[in-house]
Amino acid sequence: MTIPTFTLRQMVEAGVHFGHHARRWNPQMAPYIYGKKDNVHIIDLQKTYPMLYNALNATRDVAAQGGKVLFVATKRQAQEIVKESAERCGQYYVNYRWLGGMLTNWKTVYKSITRLNKLNEMEEKNAYEGYTKKEILNLKKEREKLAVVLNGIKDMGGQPDLLFVIDTPKEALAVKEAKKLGIPVVGIVDTNANPNEVDYPVPGNDDALRAIQFYCDLISGAILDGVSAEIAAKGLDVENAEAAEEKAAPKKRAPRKTKATASAEASAE
Repeated sequence: MTIPTFTLRQMVEAGVHFGHHARRWNPQMAPYIYGKKDNVHIIDLQKTYPMLYNALNATRDVAAQGGKVLFVATKRQAQEIVKESAERCGQYYVNYRWLGGMLTNWKTVYKSITRLNKLNEMEEKNAYEGYTKKEILNLKKEREKLAVVLNGIKDMGGQPDLLFVIDTPKEALAVKEAKKLGIPVVGIVDTNANPNEVDYPVPGNDDALRAIQFYCDLISGAILDGVSAEIAAKGLDVENAEAAEEKAAPKKRAPRKTKATASAEASAE
């Protein structure tokens, strides 16, 4: 596999260039705005193009080093797309609500994940013996509530190595926590956002379904390429290690002949 490619035409077709109404703009986005049409800001795709490639390369590099990528988008139109894209490339997602401290207070979040796993096990085995009907109902409600928030990160096993965020103003808490911990962020920044708040800003429409699908397809493709590179590198490392072991192994020498063994061989002949 190779890192996914795209064209300006594809970006236009996905509606990446449409920003927000001009009155909602953030002045920090001025360098990335081409102009206005019907009082709606138009994003300069000539600027977005290299910045998106830069974000894809950064994401691929994290995946190639065995890192974990967390997709974050809790707005309704992005929820299902983000879930499917993260699962497609074996990564993690938050698509319902960002809990305060999800990164900075991971120990507490991990306790909730442990609780969810226990409730899931009870549900799978129907292990409700000894509980009243009301208690069972409460346990099931608790499980559903935890699952909605934690299903996308229950197997993450620790903090992620990179965040991919759609709509950075909406996910400001996630961005803030990542920044505090030094976790890099790839962020889709619309004309109402501050691009300086993320490590890899990508100026673009963060509302349209086609645009969101476009970003997610590219990011998941970059991750899959990185994972393939990691697997290939590990395979090469194993081969190199085996070759080195062979080279380092002491060579077996023929046993030294003594006078006794020489005369015994002569007698046998």
